[in-house]
Order: sequence, then structure tokens, then C-alpha cells
Amino acid sequence: MVGKRGPDTHHVVPHKGGNGWDVKRGGADRASGHFDTKQQAVDFGRQVSRSQQTELRIHNQDGRIAQSDSHGRDPNPPKG
Repeated sequence: MVGKRGPDTHHVVPHKGGNGWDVKRGGADRASGHFDTKQQAVDFGRQVSRSQQTELRIHNQDGRIAQSDSHGRDPNPPKG
């Protein structure tokens, strides 16, 4: 997997069984949630990421990161 995979990240990834999408904490084996659609997983992932102030990595069906959202502790915050 490309990108940071530690406890400061959450990932929206395709379910290994091929049905649906999972939200996982970086480095975790078990999913925090399983959803039928990617949008449901993204919505849940954003809620969890905001509450835990982590980076959210949203993956495509092929596993590559398509989008990344920062919800705290951004190592490269925008310059104001």
C-alpha cells in the first residue's frame, strides 16, 4: 500500500472478499466498519477521522490512494 499506514491514519479500502468497502485504522487487521457502498464507507471514515484527528486515505477499487483528507495533526499544513 502506498502512503502512510500508521495509527494516525484511517483508510477506506475495498473489502478483501470483493463485496463492499471497509474502513480501517492504519496498521489494523480488522475493519472499524463494513459498508455496501464506497460513499457510505467514506462518510463513516470522515466521521471517525475527524473525531480521532487522523489522516483519511480513500482508495480506489484497485487499492491505490485516490484521495487524502487531513483531519488534524497534518505534517504538512498549508501556509497561511
